[in-house]
Amino acid sequence: MKRLLAAIALMSLALPTQVAVAHGNGTTTRTYTASTGVIANPERGFYHHTETHYYADGTGYTPLDQTTLRNFRTQENITQILRVFYLEKFSGQDKLDKAYLDKVRADFATIRAAGVKAIVRFAYALPGEGWPPPTPYGDAPLPRVLKHINQLTPILRQNSDVIELVQEGFIGLWGEGYYTDHFSDPADPSIVTDQNWTDRKAVSDALLKALPRDRMIQVRTPYMKQRTYGVPTGTAGALTAAQAYNGTPVARIGHHNDCFLASPDDFGTYLSDPIQLDKDFVAQDSKYLPQGGETCAVNSPRSDWPSASAEMAEQHFSFLNTDYNHDVLNTWGDTGITTTKQKLGYRFTLLNGTYPNTTRPHAKLSITLNIRNDGWATPYNPKKVELIFQGDRHSYAVTLPTDPRRWAAATTTTLEQQVHAPAVPGKYKLLLKISDPQLANRPEYSIQLANQGTWQPATGANDLGQTVTVSRR
Repeated sequence: MKRLLAAIALMSLALPTQVAVAHGNGTTTRTYTASTGVIANPERGFYHHTETHYYADGTGYTPLDQTTLRNFRTQENITQILRVFYLEKFSGQDKLDKAYLDKVRADFATIRAAGVKAIVRFAYALPGEGWPPPTPYGDAPLPRVLKHINQLTPILRQNSDVIELVQEGFIGLWGEGYYTDHFSDPADPSIVTDQNWTDRKAVSDALLKALPRDRMIQVRTPYMKQRTYGVPTGTAGALTAAQAYNGTPVARIGHHNDCFLASPDDFGTYLSDPIQLDKDFVAQDSKYLPQGGETCAVNSPRSDWPSASAEMAEQHFSFLNTDYNHDVLNTWGDTGITTTKQKLGYRFTLLNGTYPNTTRPHAKLSITLNIRNDGWATPYNPKKVELIFQGDRHSYAVTLPTDPRRWAAATTTTLEQQVHAPAVPGKYKLLLKISDPQLANRPEYSIQLANQGTWQPATGANDLGQTVTVSRR
């Protein structure tokens, strides 16, 4: 009996991760085995909250630690942080001093060295004691905010490769746009005048201008986008497939919900009547824009796992704070947390592919790939897709005309492509690489498919298990 069990165990270890079927036309179809693991893919998943301060005397700045960030990735499969830069010293002065700017630059260098990315926010103030928080709140007026954004622009552009997005910030406590001395009535923050809205738009416009055209920002409530850019709530006002990624403001402004599940309106996140209109707006918008945030209060049954997971799927959540609120997250159980780790953002699973076995130099090859997105969202930043012919001595890459940002959640995308074979005869493994265009030589920023036995960590490519022979005969 022991021998039989041992034999069965050995057989299970030897089970193939692919099933290959050869066809009479000289092609092979391979079917791939999905992985159930948690994958450390970029710009998705849980994030860790980090923040730093800068007080009037120049103290308070806590720089990021490279080892800590790398451990997030290697030990927790967490590839991103929220980095909140508090600007306490500068709420009363126009010029950001060089010492501060150097510290910010150093943080981005640390982020890059660790192989992670950052969700970025700038803010001026935290609340004082008591609730509601006492005034003055401590943020800066519009002219000063714009001057600060202008001074930060070179840093944001130089480090856009490791900045996945920027939250609007700047306005109000925590940079969340509500308790503010200058952008609403300090005595009653719910009173926002037309001039206040004009000033708020100036901030978001300045941030959009400061960032490269392919980088996005997030606002704290759907109404902030609707009111500022003149779009109605509900699906009618949300982004369409035709508008997506065209570089206009509405195509670059997503959402962060920092009181997700906490109450019927998520503590003022949703302001429409009925609330469902704002939820529908975000659900449609987030097909093409980043949505993420954090939980902040237990609100059973809505904050329980069945409801929470359904809403994260409906609203295409890409990221969530792992540090807060544990009272909520702990109710999801180990299964719920693991599923969230798997499904936040995109999760591309290769189902099958059909490839030629042999060809001639320069000849046209036809390949077909079927890739299912098992995640709740899609990538929201550009990705480059390449078919790589990997030889013993030379490798050749062919860029495929496809955009993973449009590989929609819960759907299968079929890639039918014709490519030219390498000019040099030989045997070539076929690989699929989905990389960050700005970090193509950094494997940790490429996308690992959710399959068994395909990932090449050294190259950041996925081995399709097919060898193509290029022959002169």
